[in-house]
Amino acid sequence: MFQLGKTLVSEEIIENDFVCNLSACKGACCVDGNAGAPVEDNETEILVDIFNDVKPFLRPEGIKEINEQGAFIKGEDGEWETPLVNGSECAYVVFSESGITKCGIEEAYNSGAITWKKPISCHMYPIRTRKYTDFTAVNYHKWEICDDACSLGKELQVPIYKFVKEALIRKFGEAWYTELEEVAKEHSKS
Repeated sequence: MFQLGKTLVSEEIIENDFVCNLSACKGACCVDGNAGAPVEDNETEILVDIFNDVKPFLRPEGIKEINEQGAFIKGEDGEWETPLVNGSECAYVVFSESGITKCGIEEAYNSGAITWKKPISCHMYPIRTRKYTDFTAVNYHKWEICDDACSLGKELQVPIYKFVKEALIRKFGEAWYTELEEVAKEHSKS
């Protein structure tokens, strides 16, 4: 671990490679698991505000669950998360004709219907953060369903922190990311 400002960052995001391989996994991270995507406090209101604009991009099952459960829910761990359909996929999930999972929120963003891309936890994946009183932990979340992403990342030689650069800048800012790049350069020399 190393410290950047008020964050403690795992070396794993520098040492491990990752590039999503949707043709292999089909977006399983949005479907598998036992909880919805983590949602930050400041994102809860955004989910409510954008729902009507995102609704045309969602599946009927997702709309039904969001109408019944809400745009976000309190998870078993006491944290905010996206609601699920049938205890499985995220309510905001849509499927392409080839069966690849996509984010309905991101589809709305890409079409210009909204200006918010998606929850930061989804944008930063496979990085997960946890806020503590004095700092935020920035860690690599290793999940076997992403083994193909690790293989592709290794083949293309793309470290995790570079794969999620846009998301990390969105979360922590350009100056923080520049510092991270400097640490990565020094780390690669050792």
